[in-house]
Amino acid sequence: MTPVVRVVPDVPSFSVDDGFAYGLPDGLEASVGSIVRVPLGGRRVRGWVVSTGEPERPRLKDVIAVSGDLPVFDRGLLEVLRWAASRYVAPLASLLAKATPPNLPRRLDDDEVPVTGRPFDASGPRTIVGMGPWSPAVIPAVADATGAGRTSVVIASTVEEADELERAIREEVGGRVVFASSHLPAAEVTRAWVSAATRPGTVLVGTREVALWPWADPGVVILVGEGRRGMKDKATPTVHARDVVLRRGAIGGFEVVMCGVVPSAEAVTRSVSVTSAARRAWGLVEVVDRRNDPPGGGLLAPTTQSALRAALADGRRVLLFTDRRVAAQRCIRCSTLRRCPKCGAGPGAEECPRCGAAVGACSQCGGRRFEALGSAAPRVIAEAGRIVGHDAVGEPGSGRPIVVGTERDLPGLSVDMTIVVDADGPLLAPNYRAGEDALRLLGRAVVAAGPGRGRRAIVQASDPEHPVIRALVSGDPIEFIRKDAARRAAAGFPPGGEIVVVEASGLARDAGAELAREMGGRADVHGPAPAGDGLRWLIQGRDLGPARTVLRGVVGRWREGGARVRVDADPIEL
Repeated sequence: MTPVVRVVPDVPSFSVDDGFAYGLPDGLEASVGSIVRVPLGGRRVRGWVVSTGEPERPRLKDVIAVSGDLPVFDRGLLEVLRWAASRYVAPLASLLAKATPPNLPRRLDDDEVPVTGRPFDASGPRTIVGMGPWSPAVIPAVADATGAGRTSVVIASTVEEADELERAIREEVGGRVVFASSHLPAAEVTRAWVSAATRPGTVLVGTREVALWPWADPGVVILVGEGRRGMKDKATPTVHARDVVLRRGAIGGFEVVMCGVVPSAEAVTRSVSVTSAARRAWGLVEVVDRRNDPPGGGLLAPTTQSALRAALADGRRVLLFTDRRVAAQRCIRCSTLRRCPKCGAGPGAEECPRCGAAVGACSQCGGRRFEALGSAAPRVIAEAGRIVGHDAVGEPGSGRPIVVGTERDLPGLSVDMTIVVDADGPLLAPNYRAGEDALRLLGRAVVAAGPGRGRRAIVQASDPEHPVIRALVSGDPIEFIRKDAARRAAAGFPPGGEIVVVEASGLARDAGAELAREMGGRADVHGPAPAGDGLRWLIQGRDLGPARTVLRGVVGRWREGGARVRVDADPIEL
C-alpha cells in the first residue's frame, strides 16, 4: 500500500487551506512539517505535509520529492499556525511560509555544546516594567533555561536592540547563541533556524520573524518592547509576535516574559504578574504648562529656553524630542488645543483623520488662526539654533551637545536631559490606543535621560492634567494602563473586544452590501470609508471568531475577482 499524506501547497489562497491528498512513493519519507514538491494544476509547486497516514485511495498523484533534511513544524506548531491563519484572516500557506527558513534546512554537523541539565520551572506570562537596558532582566532567565538544557528565545522590536542583547547574552551566558533577522543573508538565517529548531539549549535572539519558527524544547521566550510597532507585521498577514508567543506558551508550557518601558494593555491583562524593575520606570519629569505662553512664541516655551541655555552652559547633553507623526495645534487667540468636536482627536487639516468630521473654528473662542506646537526635526534644529547657537545643535550622531531626534533615534541614545517639544501631539493621535502609545513613546524619550543626580526631563504640554502626563510625572505607567484597558474594553476595543480592518480596491459595486449581508449580525460592520484609492471597513465585536470565518470567504472571492485586499487584525493605527 502506498502511504498517503496531505499537503498544503505554497499558494496564497484560502481555497487550498485544507490541502490535497498525495501518494508517497517508495523511497521517499515525509512527516508532518516536511517540505515537498507536488504536482498542482500542471505545475510543480512547493508544499508542506500537514498530516500523514490517511486512507489509501485510487488515482492519487504522487509527491515528486521531499526537500531538505528537516520538517519545518510539528503538530503543536501547526496548531498555532492554523490559529494564526484564522486570527489574521490569512491563507494557511502564508503562515506556513513564515515558519520556513529561506534556504532548505539541512542538519548541522558542528560540535554540540554540553548543558548542565538543572531543573527548570516555567511560570505563566509575566511583565517587567522599567527603563532598561534589559540585559539584567533577560540574562538570568536565559541562564536558567540554558542551564536546564532548554532553548531560550529573545525577541526585540528592532535589529539594533536585538544585536545589543545578543552581544550581552553571549558575553554573560556563553553557550550556543545565534542571531537572526531578515536583514541577514539567507544562509545565516537558515543556520540560526536549524540550530534553534534542532538543538535544545540554544539561545535564539532575533526580531519578530522568529516568533513563528520551530524551537527545540523551549524554556523561556522573552519579548523586549512587546507593545512597540516593530513587533507587528504591516503587510498581510499582520501577525503580532506577542500574541503568537502567548498562544504558543499556553500550548507548549514554557515561560513568557514581556519587558518594556510601558507595557501594552494586552500584556498587563494577560500576565499573571506585573512587576517593576525599579521604584520608578524612568527619571524625574518636569512639566512646562504651555497654556501660559503668549501666542506666536515658537516651539520652545520661555522656561524651556532657559533650561536649554543652562544645560549647555553646564556641559550637559540634551535631547530635543519631536514626534514627526502628529503635531498639536492651538488657537492663537485663546491658546485652546484644537480638537475634533466629534471624537476629540487632533486634526491635521480641516477634516478629522479619524472620523472624517469637519473641524472648523476654535471651540472656545471661535478663532480661526492656529499655530503648531510641534514640528519635524529640521525646524526644531533651526529654532534651537537661534536660541543657543547653531553650532551647538544637530542630529543624533553629529557630536553636538544638543541633538534633535525622533522615535527612530531613541534606541541606545543616552543624554543628561530630555526635552519633549510637543507632548500634546501624541495624545491627540487619531486612534483608540493614543493614550497607551503616547505614554510608551514619551516614556522612552524620557528614559534617554536616565536616572541620577542632575538628570531630568522637561515635557511641554498644553493639557498638563491629562492622565498620561500625570503618569509620566509619577513614573508609574501601570495604573494608567489598567484604567485605559478598562475604558477601551467598555467601548469594545482590544483587549476587551476585537477589531478587524479590511481595506480593498478594485471591488465590484455591491461589495459593501455583500460584506454586510455575509456578516449577518455576527459583528458590527462600520463603513465603507475612503482609503487611498479604495475603501475601508471596520469590523468590531467582543468575539470575532465566527466573523473571521465568514470574512475568509468574502476576502477570498474579492481577491479571485481581481481586487487588492489588506486585512489588519487588531490594528495599531485606528
